[in-house]
Amino acid sequence: MSQQASFWNNLDQVFVLLQHRIAGYFPVWLQPVVETILAVVGIVAAFPGIFALTTVLERKGLGRMQNRLGPNRVGPLGILQPVADGIKSLTKEDIVPLSADAAVHFLAPVVLVIAVFMGFAVLPIGRNMVLANLDAGLLFFFAIGASTELSIFMAGWSSRNKYSLLGAMRAVAQMISYEVPLLLSSVVAVMITGSLSTVKIVEAQSGFTGIFPHWYVFTPWGFAGFVLFVIAALAETNRSPFDLPEGESELVAGYFTEYSGFKFALFFLGEYLGMFSIAGFAITLFLGGWGAPLSVLEFVPSWAWFFLKLLAAIAFFIWLRGTLPRLRQDQLMNFAWKFMLPMTLLNLVVAGAWRFLGDGWPRWVICSVVLLAAYVLLGRVLMRNQNLGARSYRYAD
Repeated sequence: MSQQASFWNNLDQVFVLLQHRIAGYFPVWLQPVVETILAVVGIVAAFPGIFALTTVLERKGLGRMQNRLGPNRVGPLGILQPVADGIKSLTKEDIVPLSADAAVHFLAPVVLVIAVFMGFAVLPIGRNMVLANLDAGLLFFFAIGASTELSIFMAGWSSRNKYSLLGAMRAVAQMISYEVPLLLSSVVAVMITGSLSTVKIVEAQSGFTGIFPHWYVFTPWGFAGFVLFVIAALAETNRSPFDLPEGESELVAGYFTEYSGFKFALFFLGEYLGMFSIAGFAITLFLGGWGAPLSVLEFVPSWAWFFLKLLAAIAFFIWLRGTLPRLRQDQLMNFAWKFMLPMTLLNLVVAGAWRFLGDGWPRWVICSVVLLAAYVLLGRVLMRNQNLGARSYRYAD
């Protein structure tokens, strides 16, 4: 190996080498435990750091879209605003309603944050950089993700507040409805890979044809699965335009209306960490994980590609929040059960057909036509009797 190649390889594996170096100072029997603790510390440090950065970028970005400045008082250009927000959350009074179930009220945000952090355990952040390389990593991710619904219901029920309970019930109904298409849209990657391991799913997309990668998103079933997964992920993480559980005009603040101080900050942290986790999972399933977008860029460290893709996904979510209006509850549910679910089920059939039709252009044409026809037909059925027209305004006399 040349000196230059060795340099890039060491840079790619710098965190792995550092982990082994630190663990080497401990007895052999203790080294696996130390390496695990170091990996957990890395995850707990990196993603909340991205959360702090994202809060500034989102507020500045939304401000730009809405023709205002955004945070501009704390630090140069307002970049220290997350520090001020963190100090404020730590020092604000923690108010718990007298009639609330204090124990459950306290545990709800803790359960949410722990569950979200556990989801990062099976995400391959870079080459040889995964905390738990499980054979059933995909099942683990969705099983842990389902527990967030419990924490949200705990928050709403324990607050003894009608707005909180309605927000929690609305959130749980939404998350269960969109969890079905979210899971089914990811199954196509499992079918083609032949494994539930997130590491093997990334490795299956690591090849190139010329300079272009073999990412699943560049196939008809992969593109459809990716779009469906992203839409369901937006609903799962309560992001616009699916942020009905926190509808200010109807529910004050939804399931965390009665939370303040650090417990409110934990909910805020958990929501954003959930967005990072599910965006990272979409990257793993359809965008090649830590793989380079072009063969000529493979020298760039694998972990850098993962985080660059993650930042691009975050920017996309911010853009959607500043662009799309909030849906109504009936529109939300109709879209989940009348469009998302049939499309994900059909995409499973298309992925199976892709696998057995063999190489060549006929499978591209057949799979693309089937998905496009289903998209048009389901869209027409969903929009039937909507009576959409020009919006009219009426003012009081």
